[in-house]
Amino acid sequence: MKAMILAAGRGERMRPLTDTCPKPLLKVRGRPLIVWHILNLVRAGITEIVINHAHLGHMIEAALGDGAQFGARIQYSPEAEALETAGGIANALHLLGDQPFLVLSGDIFCPHFDFSEALEVLKDHDHRGEPYPAAVRDIAWVWLTPNPWHNPDGDFALNLYTISGQGSPKWNFANIGVYRREMFDGIAPGQKAGLGKLLFQFADQGRIGGEIYQDEWVNVGTVQQLEELNK
Repeated sequence: MKAMILAAGRGERMRPLTDTCPKPLLKVRGRPLIVWHILNLVRAGITEIVINHAHLGHMIEAALGDGAQFGARIQYSPEAEALETAGGIANALHLLGDQPFLVLSGDIFCPHFDFSEALEVLKDHDHRGEPYPAAVRDIAWVWLTPNPWHNPDGDFALNLYTISGQGSPKWNFANIGVYRREMFDGIAPGQKAGLGKLLFQFADQGRIGGEIYQDEWVNVGTVQQLEELNK
């Protein structure tokens, strides 16, 4: 499985820090946010990594290189202007291959997440070895968390292992998911597109699985949050 780390955001709320440093390179507990992800991905056996970037992207490439220092192989998907989440994924599909791939945001802090769990989702066959029909099989699998202060109403309900835009309680989308490439077929390379609309579209069809992650998880969006994590 390949992984994509989203690192193209400007990080407006983190200014002035992000005026001179891309948000994923900001350090938490002595290590850049994005390096926490890379090390945990490699630990899980996921070594093929794609990183998109826009704002100060040259600094990300200079810091991470080809990934050899981490035991990974990193490829980059530069964007002249940030294409938003789904647009960035669609623009990088030529690097991600034909199999389901893992995507996570470069600005979240989840140091204990076990990415090997991603290897066990989005199976093509049932327990009897029969193939799932392509039109009805899950197109994505996402992780949800308890609602943080900045998203108190949550995003999705969870019915067994299927997410829904309806129902309660709702949980926060953790910005970690495994996706099939056909989910992004309607987005042209270089086109801006958000991920939320796609998630709700396929959730309404019952085609997105999910589960709750309850260990440490922070969407690092403000200077104050960064300072609190580093206390």
